[in-house]
Amino acid sequence: MAYLKQQRPEKVTVPSLRESKARGERLVCLTAYDYPTARVVDEAGTDLILVGDSLGNVVLGYDSTVPVTLDEMVMHTRAVRRGVERALLVADMPYGSYHTGADDAVRAALRLIKEGGAEAVKLEGGKARAPIVKRLVEEEIPVMGHIGLTPQSLHRLGGYRLQGKTVDAVRALLNDARALEEAGAFALVLEVVPREIAKLVTESVKIPTIGIGAGDGCDAQVLVIHDLLGLSFSRTRPRFVRQYMDLRELMTDAINRYAEDVRSGAYPTEAESYPLPAETAAELEAAAIGDVDAATEAEPESGRT
Repeated sequence: MAYLKQQRPEKVTVPSLRESKARGERLVCLTAYDYPTARVVDEAGTDLILVGDSLGNVVLGYDSTVPVTLDEMVMHTRAVRRGVERALLVADMPYGSYHTGADDAVRAALRLIKEGGAEAVKLEGGKARAPIVKRLVEEEIPVMGHIGLTPQSLHRLGGYRLQGKTVDAVRALLNDARALEEAGAFALVLEVVPREIAKLVTESVKIPTIGIGAGDGCDAQVLVIHDLLGLSFSRTRPRFVRQYMDLRELMTDAINRYAEDVRSGAYPTEAESYPLPAETAAELEAAAIGDVDAATEAEPESGRT
């Protein structure tokens, strides 16, 4: 596998992330949900690849992440695993997979690690999830936390809204971050919080923070790959999304040109077709195969009386 660009060539690991924060390195994280995308993202030198439950929104056509199942996460993680060599592979624990207790959380996480090939799991929630994080870490399962806007809490939050806007909310975020760090989380996603608050949280913990809609004060940044490439079907684009290309338009143009060539007969050409070997063509001609008149003459009588 030939890498195109990268900050450093060695395999990214959980311990190396903390070292990166200590060195002040900015890390790059992107989502991937299938093998070809994972290949490209990994070869481009991305440090972390997240098989997010955003799979539901951008791949499976759900309205939110809530319907995503553990089986779906395992299947897509397994596909991504086949395309990743260097990046640290993290898989989201879907809604309902860790809400019914630590034992269920361990079983779900083990499936993502053992069957899916993930090297770590991510779950949403703050201080209340710390006991589950602690239990997972005790079972030697690396855990990434996720606070701020937590999409699985869509119904409780009343939508995708900026979090950490009040003094009490800021205190809660800081407490959540510290509780998750103390429980053993190796990194922390901060989603849709004011950049000043994200910077404050980042400075309050020793583990790397990964921002999405959280400003430039985090140790790493993550985007959904479909948003970055312009392959999202959302009615509105979040403020924090920078679209680097319009892949949807490029795909539509390519499909339209293909359809035009098919309808006009321009595709396929002789060069894009497989010729019959000359020897076989001669044999067919000698046997009159394909000659309707000759074939009719050669047919035996039906035997009707």
